[in-house]
Amino acid sequence: MSAIQRTALVLVIIGAINWGFIGFLQFDLVATIFGGQESVLARIIYGLVGISGLYAITLLLKPSSDLEGDDNPQPTP
Repeated sequence: MSAIQRTALVLVIIGAINWGFIGFLQFDLVATIFGGQESVLARIIYGLVGISGLYAITLLLKPSSDLEGDDNPQPTP
């Protein structure tokens, strides 16, 4: 898994945790940490999480052998 894929995955996980807090506790963790929903930093984080979610769609559509990388080469018959 490449660095971009790992970064996207981390940001998607952050977004999922934040939405879990919003859904269950009515608490926006990103807004709390970065100074409210209208702050520039919070909006940047929201944007990065959104872009990462879109990128994660491409990971979903890739065959698992493409995601494994060179560490586990597939044998050829």
